[in-house]
Amino acid sequence: MTDRPLTLMAVHAHPDDEATGTGGVLARYAAEGIRTVLVTCTDGGCGDGPGGVKPGDPGHDPAAVASMRRRELEASCEVLAVSDLETLDYADSGMIGWPSNEAPGSFWQTPVEEGAARLAELMRHYRPDVVVTYDENGFYGHPDHIQAHRITMAALEMTELAPKVYWTTMPHSMLRRFGEAMREFHEDPSQPDSEQEPRPEPDPAEAAGVTEIGLPDDEVTTWVDTTAFSGRKFDALAAHASQGENIFFLRMGKERFGDLMGTETFVRVRDATGTALPEKDLFAGLR
Repeated sequence: MTDRPLTLMAVHAHPDDEATGTGGVLARYAAEGIRTVLVTCTDGGCGDGPGGVKPGDPGHDPAAVASMRRRELEASCEVLAVSDLETLDYADSGMIGWPSNEAPGSFWQTPVEEGAARLAELMRHYRPDVVVTYDENGFYGHPDHIQAHRITMAALEMTELAPKVYWTTMPHSMLRRFGEAMREFHEDPSQPDSEQEPRPEPDPAEAAGVTEIGLPDDEVTTWVDTTAFSGRKFDALAAHASQGENIFFLRMGKERFGDLMGTETFVRVRDATGTALPEKDLFAGLR
């Protein structure tokens, strides 16, 4: 035993991703005295600008958007009691097929080895006991999410560390509930793009309607009860006010949000503890 606190490191692509996928566990484990480290890989510059101006439209300034989103990210981290925020500040690559995918300096164009080396240094510094990121498809196919997965797994190979490693996911039963909620709130992700406003970073609930994501319930290894922290998760999402048009969950209101978002789910992909599955705690076998 050492005096070093147990540490969770979550590696995310954009400002607001920390709240959508892991806001509950970040808040819960912070409350339990665990050190929580958030690594945000991009600056979020492909998000909406003031007044909802979209990337590529007149008046959209990626640098100004990135500055605004950094402030919102810091506010979200305060709500979630994140111990340490680290930003890699790569340029946001935008949705798949956007011209920004090819921009020099974008995260998608960054060599995996370069991003992984920077992340490995952070891992050596914080020595996380648990690392959370996305699966190989970036959960719903966003280039920056895929790249965050790639550099995380490569960084782990560069270090001598052996943390438990998890990928975020959603059980199909939860996706069905989100689909019902989307219909209730008059969302129709099946509409062609020409019939909707473009949304730079659709949240997972919207993506569920157009992309096959998630897993059968029996393939989800880890179910963490974060019910007591769903209000903080909602408030953390609300801190990203400039992107509110893109965050479906905020339209539910806090009570309905809590009903749907009281559990966060993961797939355990690396483990040295031998803890039996399924499990209810990312730190099972470590305390």
